[in-house]
Amino acid sequence: MSTLRMTSDLRRQLILSAAKRCFARHGFAGTTTKSIAAAASISEGLLFKHFPTKSALYAEILAEECEADPALHRLLELEPSTETLVVLIREMVRHFQQIPDAPDQQEAQRLRLMITSHLDDGEFARLIYEKIGDLIGPMFTASFDRAVAAGDASRIGREPLNLFWFAHHTVLMAALGRLPSVPCLSYGNAADLERQLCEFILRGIGLNETAVASHLDREVSPDPGRKVTAEGA
Repeated sequence: MSTLRMTSDLRRQLILSAAKRCFARHGFAGTTTKSIAAAASISEGLLFKHFPTKSALYAEILAEECEADPALHRLLELEPSTETLVVLIREMVRHFQQIPDAPDQQEAQRLRLMITSHLDDGEFARLIYEKIGDLIGPMFTASFDRAVAAGDASRIGREPLNLFWFAHHTVLMAALGRLPSVPCLSYGNAADLERQLCEFILRGIGLNETAVASHLDREVSPDPGRKVTAEGA
């Protein structure tokens, strides 16, 4: 093979770079695969060989951004434990609670896209769930198993990963209700909402009262200056 021929991995990265510029400039809806191909100086057919759809390309970009987040890396490097389980849930709650108030509205737009996908063909949502599950699922289940072994939690059902998805869907829907300029639902005292959500989820996934009281107020964030993104989204 000629050394001048571009490798598949390099071509893929060039496509992703071009797509990031297009999505940043025109948003998801305003970007076409044709415009991405033009920005990458390739044919649309070659683009589809690497990414079969626009949703697949966008999901890959979000996954790369998530994987490159140093705060998330520090979280995933923690030892699986009850404490790590609580930190994971608390950071996920904080991330979703901040989405409606973020000044650039980028995360809010992604959340809207996620919800729209559920009402359409579901492709984008399926891709994001797959990325999130692969990235965070192992740490959640390992920490949950340690919590059970330590007597800090009881097993609920036979699929521990389902508990993670129940938690994820809870905070996703809580954020969704606050997306419009006039919220669909007011939860009352905003200062208490984060803790109330954390307590609700932690009890719901099986943690006992002693474990919740012992670990929830500990600020063992992987990065005190940043909030971990638990969304692929």
